[in-house]
Amino acid sequence: MKIGVIGAGVMGRGIAQVSAMAGHSVVLFDVNHEMLEVAENAIDKNLTKAIDLKKINSQEKESTQKRIQFSNSVADVKVDLIIEAIVEKIEAKLKVFNDLAEINKEDTVYASNTSSIPLTQIAAGFKYPSRMVGIHFFNPAHIMKLVEVIRAEQTDPQVLEQAISYVSSVRKKFIIAADAPGFIVNRVARHFYVEGLRVLEEDVASHEVIDELIRSSGFKMGPFELMDLIGVETNLSVTESMYKLFNYDQKFRPNRIQQKKVQAGYFGRKSGQGFYSYD
Repeated sequence: MKIGVIGAGVMGRGIAQVSAMAGHSVVLFDVNHEMLEVAENAIDKNLTKAIDLKKINSQEKESTQKRIQFSNSVADVKVDLIIEAIVEKIEAKLKVFNDLAEINKEDTVYASNTSSIPLTQIAAGFKYPSRMVGIHFFNPAHIMKLVEVIRAEQTDPQVLEQAISYVSSVRKKFIIAADAPGFIVNRVARHFYVEGLRVLEEDVASHEVIDELIRSSGFKMGPFELMDLIGVETNLSVTESMYKLFNYDQKFRPNRIQQKKVQAGYFGRKSGQGFYSYD
């Protein structure tokens, strides 16, 4: 199967990597050439680490890299399955999908990696609504085992099965989620971030102490470490979206501390500064 991944950010490049490692031919598309270079270097680093951990060998690394085409030309994205992993704005997603629909076959599957935007709403603005499905990976995509497959109201059952088949092929565990705000995981996990921010806002403890306490209870990362990994601005965008979708329920209220980080351009690891500083 030929896969087109739209967006070479942290999530997109992870999806491209696991797809290529599973034997799929991949086109990783981004309008920003520098982002593609960053993605290529990051994938190389991930694969080298996998060799060090004896999960793959050097030949498997080489064959994986050969399967990935890095492109800033939308004309190259003529594929069987498209997975969009760009900014959480429905207008941007619809433009990408409708542009790609002009150059792809009618039986191409169109999947969004959205964390919070209703799939039914995306499908409603798309040329082929029955071909739309959600394939939601978790960060980092090359490590996390779970993938949510989301069924929009318009999704053809065959398209849903094709999405499940793809997820199984990349050795991930899938769960089928209905098209509800935040789906399953993000709805449950939202309070992991929101309550952590409220504890910080109320000066109960520093973000370092909060993270340390969460790790000591068995989690691999605390909420602030995880926000820095995901992207503080991405995490905020999901919270804002869910806040609106749940009719401004205060338990989903975005936090001013996080908003200030985003305004300052402190996006986390990707920018070198978030709740923590990175070399």
